[in-house]
Amino acid sequence: MTMDIHQILKQLPHRYPILLVDRVLDIQKGVSIRALKNVTINEPVFTGHFPHRPVFPGVLMLEALAQTAALLAFDTLGVTPDDKTVYYFAGIDGARFKRPVEPGDQLVMEVTLQRMKAGIFKFGAVARVGDEVACEAELMCTMRTIA
Repeated sequence: MTMDIHQILKQLPHRYPILLVDRVLDIQKGVSIRALKNVTINEPVFTGHFPHRPVFPGVLMLEALAQTAALLAFDTLGVTPDDKTVYYFAGIDGARFKRPVEPGDQLVMEVTLQRMKAGIFKFGAVARVGDEVACEAELMCTMRTIA
């Protein structure tokens, strides 16, 4: 299954400038997801990171991977989150940054569900530009209902 931006907007509460998933290329329910983020010079982060050498921040790559993981979690559970549901980071382990990501790059994010227990999801996550790994980490995330 694939998802375009309109379907992603129905699943994720994030909006510009923090929505970091442009398209879902493939989802295998309960197993894995592949999604992409097009990195453009028009993104507001590049005015300050860095003015003379634009580099996409590593923390935003992790956020893009977490948003991709959220889409997999919602698909796995068969739910569409509402205004009372938030999806939080519970932990990040082994984060490594292997290459800079620059305007014009296309970040392909691959996230695999490793474990789902007591409302905590654990994912293996890798973001690539072409064949090169840009970022990898293990992500733990959880859903909470807010008042």
